[in-house]
Formats: sequence, C-alpha cells, structure tokens
Amino acid sequence: MTRTPLSPTPRSTIKRGKKRAVADRAALDAVLDAGLICHLSVVIDGAPVVLPTGYGRDGNTLYLHGSTGALSLRHTLDTDICVAVTLVDGIVYARSVFHFSANYRSAVVHGRARLVESEEERMHGLKVLTEHMAPGSWQHSRLPSAKEMAKTQVIALPLDEAAVKIRTGGPGDEPEDIESDIAWAGVLPLTRHWGAPVPSEDLSPGWVDAPAHIRDRSASPA
Repeated sequence: MTRTPLSPTPRSTIKRGKKRAVADRAALDAVLDAGLICHLSVVIDGAPVVLPTGYGRDGNTLYLHGSTGALSLRHTLDTDICVAVTLVDGIVYARSVFHFSANYRSAVVHGRARLVESEEERMHGLKVLTEHMAPGSWQHSRLPSAKEMAKTQVIALPLDEAAVKIRTGGPGDEPEDIESDIAWAGVLPLTRHWGAPVPSEDLSPGWVDAPAHIRDRSASPA
C-alpha cells in the first residue's frame, strides 16, 4: 500500500543510482522494520564516528538508547545525526568484475534527535526497542527498575528526512560480454534464518525449554 511519499531534501536526495531510489514512505518503514541493527553516525571532537546500535520504530519516530554515560549519545543532541540500515539480499555475479554488485534494501535517515525526558515515553521507547529486537519479551521479562532507568538514556529521531534505495535483479553486463559468454552470471541469494534457542547455563530445569514466543520465532525466517 502506497503511503505519503518521501520528500527529499538536498542531503537526502539520491544522486548516484537514481533509478534505485524509492519514494514510497511505506518502503522506508519496511526496511526499518526488517532490520535489527542500525549504524548511528555522530561527530565527536571534530571526528566522525559510526556506531552499530539497536533501534525500534513507532510510527514516525525512531527510538535509540544507551547508557547515560555514553559519549556517543550525548553528542547526538543539539546537532544533526545520521542513521543507516542496510539489508543485503544477495551478491550479483557478472561476466565482468566491474559489474559485480549486490541486491540490497537500504535506508538513510537524517535529522536532529531529541532526548526523551518523560518517564512514560522513556518506558514506551524501551518497549518499542525491546519488541523490535525480541518480539514478545516485554510481557515475558522483568521491566526496568528505577535504578536501571536512571542509567539509561533514550533518544527519539523523527523520520521526516530520509532516503531509500533498493536494488533487485541480475547483473548489468555489457552487450559484448553477454555475447562472448565469458563467465557465469546471476545472483547468489542471501537469506537469514534463526537457529534453535540455546538456554543459559544458569537456567533452572523448569526454564530449559524456551517459551512459545521464542520457539515460534526460531522456526521463522529472520
């Protein structure tokens, strides 16, 4: 279903590979919802730093969290940041090395994050993060204590400025290479699958079997 299209700004306008740009807002949501880890880009002491981190999306808001002592999160406030998510779907083998590529889905979000200050939204942001990374766990596990919340910082990034690129299909070989039939060409798909749950060594006998929400996930594609 097509939703409100993305409205690119100068820094979120795709210039290289324009035919792979996707303007449908639903495509942005789909990439973010399918990913597990984003890469957060910040500038610390004049130098760029890129950090992998968990996230969760609720409507038009992307929630990220970390320790209150984390230098990286402190530098996300009062300045523009960038968050990227990439999903690799396959490697494209071409007849010439120049045309080797990858099939992928990617999203890059620009904006200014805000510190989530209200206890209600902080808890909501942590729930969104937890349910994105490990669906079903919020109701299954102990919720954060006041001491744990005091050590945790949550930031919210609006999804108003973003770009999405998607590549599908086979190689774009040159006509002469196709005619010469010099090498195999095609796509080697990359798929992800969850493995069987591995219980913690300190679990009591009654918890050796994983609960249903984990067993169900392990039986589904990642």
